[in-house]
Amino acid sequence: MLVRRSCPVCTISRPLRPFLSCRILRKYIATNFLGRANLMTQVCIIGAGPAGLLLGHLLRAEGVDCVVLERRTPDYVLSRIRAGVLERVTVELMERLGLDQRLKAEGLAHDGFNLADGERLIRIDMQELVGQHVVVYGQTELTRDLMDAREERGLEVIYETEDVTLHDVESDSPHVTYVKDGKEHRVDARFIVGCDGFYGPSRKAIPASVGQEFERAYPFGWLGILADVPPCNHELIYANHARGFALASQRSSTRSRYYVDVPLTDKVEDWSDDRLWDELAARLGPEAAAHMTRGPALEKSIAPLRSFVFAPMRHGSLMLCGDSAHIVPPTGAKGLNLAASDVHYAADALIRFFQKNDNDAVSAYSDTALSRVWKSERFSWSLTKLMHRFPEDGDFERKMQVAELDYIASSRAAQTSIAENYVGLPV
Repeated sequence: MLVRRSCPVCTISRPLRPFLSCRILRKYIATNFLGRANLMTQVCIIGAGPAGLLLGHLLRAEGVDCVVLERRTPDYVLSRIRAGVLERVTVELMERLGLDQRLKAEGLAHDGFNLADGERLIRIDMQELVGQHVVVYGQTELTRDLMDAREERGLEVIYETEDVTLHDVESDSPHVTYVKDGKEHRVDARFIVGCDGFYGPSRKAIPASVGQEFERAYPFGWLGILADVPPCNHELIYANHARGFALASQRSSTRSRYYVDVPLTDKVEDWSDDRLWDELAARLGPEAAAHMTRGPALEKSIAPLRSFVFAPMRHGSLMLCGDSAHIVPPTGAKGLNLAASDVHYAADALIRFFQKNDNDAVSAYSDTALSRVWKSERFSWSLTKLMHRFPEDGDFERKMQVAELDYIASSRAAQTSIAENYVGLPV
């Protein structure tokens, strides 16, 4: 690896520099020659969720050195219940890494999904319309696959890091400080990539004078229930009912995930399992209700909905990926997949930088990523508007929903547009 002039170890004699790609030796040199317990790397990744781990694996596979910092424990990361529908871009990145064995064995390929309005099911046949499908495979399982491979593949992840702070991100020699076991540590890097979610420190390191936020908060949340029961349909059902929105989803052939929208003032304690199952049966319609199996909740939670975009997604030597830069309502199943497309662009840009001394892709990263982000935000927003009853809407807005669903039901062109967006736009 070539050591750039901005590297903190440039004062080390030239014969030692080729060995700086060795993580253990670099740490030894930093401790014993520089007089401080620093870690030096090419890329410091903040956040060890699926985006951070995926990026770390892609970089390591191409010989780019990196370290991942995570605030939580591994068990906590795996306990988070998240998305379960994977676009082609996410599947292809796992295939590229050779970490798709369980995904192929346990993932459920879905050729279509359904929009319901009262008693009508409108099936969007993605395979027939655009020749592609999505894969139902829980985000927790994908994270587990990435996590289990980190030691074998030489991906260093440091868990339980507190007070993570980014420094000098405008320069070519940024660094990150954090506290672990009561001791402050420092990571010197050429680039920092924030994969640390909406509330993480990375986005906050970009000055307010530089960044701009775009946000739409929705007047409801999704109350979700996870249960070990077979799904009521082999494909997803998005329902627009007079009582509100509902979604019938799944994680496997024996584990189901259901949602209803509720006012933001509602609490999980307000909803017993029986009440929630009754509401789902009413909103999903008689056909789905007839095949619904009820069971005790493994998990229940309410998630508020928002659309959010932060721009730019790169500032100096800092790049943002995933929820640190954008949030989508879950209606379009885009959250994890948008993070994966960010990682695709970021990994390729960083690999080109370190392997070919090519800075063009890094410079273009924000514009490239945001182009796809805004298209996915549009789709998630439009599907949310179509399938939910908003408190401020009246008879006119409801008639527009009915007309739109009628058009979708009778138009191959409309169904093709929905299918194209749902399976994921090209990267």
